[in-house]
Amino acid sequence: MTEPLYLEDLHVGQTFVGGPVTVTTEQIKAFAAEFDPQPFHLDEAAARDSLFEGLAASGWHTAALTMKLLVGAFPLAGGLVGAGGETTWPRPTRPGDALTVHVEVLEIMPSRSRPDRGMIRTRSETRNQRGEAVQVSTVRIVAWRRPA
Repeated sequence: MTEPLYLEDLHVGQTFVGGPVTVTTEQIKAFAAEFDPQPFHLDEAAARDSLFEGLAASGWHTAALTMKLLVGAFPLAGGLVGAGGETTWPRPTRPGDALTVHVEVLEIMPSRSRPDRGMIRTRSETRNQRGEAVQVSTVRIVAWRRPA
């Protein structure tokens, strides 16, 4: 296991990479059946006639896989606790895609009122095996200072 990272361990421009994880048709359909039961996530024939022109994972499935990859690649002390941000899905995740996550620290903001923590802003790209972004997120994350 990697040592946890504290606010003092981070610098702007620092990057982390995690993965890959391969997405299967069965996983796409199982996630969709439980959490996002739309035809283009559940049925190949219906998906061909949709905007996606083929079976596509739910964006929330891609987000969940991204979170799994982030936890493994970016061992922030206290966990990855989000404090707002923006996520987009520029292209669908497809069966057989091997996803990796690429994270960059954009900003570090020590707290003025809480000396035990700060906030960081990161940009993460979840990419398929061709290097194409399937999810892009810019988020603020709580970062703890190293205990005295």
